[in-house]
Amino acid sequence: MSNSPKIYTSDSMDGELATLNLGPTHPATHGIFQNVLTMDGERIQSAEQTVGYIHRAFEKIAERRPYNQITPLTDRLNYCSSPINNLGWDMTVEKLVGIEVPKRVDYMRVIIMELARISDHLVCNSVIGVDTGALTGFTYIFQERERIYELFEEVCGARLTTNIGRIGGFERDFNSEFHQKLNLFLKEFPARLKEFEDLLCRNRIFMDRVIGAGPISAERALNYGFTGPNLRAAGVDYDVRIMSPYSSYQDFEFVVPVGEKGDTFDRFNVREEEIHQSLSIIRQALDNMPSGPYHADVPEYYLPAKKDVYRSMESLIYHFKIIMGEMDIPAGEVYHSVEGGNGELGYYLISDGGRTPYRLHFRRPCFIYYQAYPEMIKGSLLSDAILTMSSMNVIAGELDA
Repeated sequence: MSNSPKIYTSDSMDGELATLNLGPTHPATHGIFQNVLTMDGERIQSAEQTVGYIHRAFEKIAERRPYNQITPLTDRLNYCSSPINNLGWDMTVEKLVGIEVPKRVDYMRVIIMELARISDHLVCNSVIGVDTGALTGFTYIFQERERIYELFEEVCGARLTTNIGRIGGFERDFNSEFHQKLNLFLKEFPARLKEFEDLLCRNRIFMDRVIGAGPISAERALNYGFTGPNLRAAGVDYDVRIMSPYSSYQDFEFVVPVGEKGDTFDRFNVREEEIHQSLSIIRQALDNMPSGPYHADVPEYYLPAKKDVYRSMESLIYHFKIIMGEMDIPAGEVYHSVEGGNGELGYYLISDGGRTPYRLHFRRPCFIYYQAYPEMIKGSLLSDAILTMSSMNVIAGELDA
């Protein structure tokens, strides 16, 4: 007798396939996007995604915006770790213009980006717990995520969509309150993280739900263009911070965790270990923070201090030209990528020498690896499909740009 599952057709005498719309307005989809599932009972036979429900035309809007006004657009890509988007864009413009920022700026950016990575991974992994019925870990972790948002507030005054940093550096230096809160976070957070891991990592119910859910091989992941934690969970140790270092990441020692099966449990564990590595990187940056200014000396692109605008005609002129978008950017073509919360976040920028980009394309990791979702859930149960989506950390803002 064959052990293969029975496949029903629409004209079968004893059953039929059903079409199920998972989304676009379903709480389990984690965003405004749709999956049309063909179901054989609880078993998924095929799936087809639909994106575009919140398409905001960022790339076309950018062609009509001065470079410094594009930073808020990047906030809305992966809004769970928007500072990485902001600073990645700043570095792209600096690469085009030829701005070399002080070493201190590099280290400050590393701290902010690693805090954002921790925040992003906390959201992803706590939601995986929620989708298995474990709400407690979610409530524990969100208290810690709130502390990271308070750190962002100290730097830029914002929380979720931060618009943090500037072309050439930061708007202001880290203040004493920031250092105090950060040191307290680094001291207390590891114990909270261990509590969260103790709730789930060896929990038999949780493990039975996530082990073997939504697996993908290293070969298939590479074929689809996976990057980030989803690729590393499949066993490929690719990390932009190592392969193409930026912002002085070559100065830091950290481990790139990898999985074996590329399933939901591996993706969960890779993100958990990356949180530990991010904490180590932040501590290294704090302990070895270089002295010097918190921005480059580039008055053509970096807004002068407000007090100088009131007192200096030169500063007033630069302020006016930057705010009104009257600074011409050199012609050129660059690509710059950073290790975002979900993988390689890239910016392909073409300038024709004008005041706005001639063309700008965002390489959004979610948009690329979401192509593999139908293959990863084919043959699985509906409940496993939800877990797979959670562990991939599909962010709707990165699907529609």
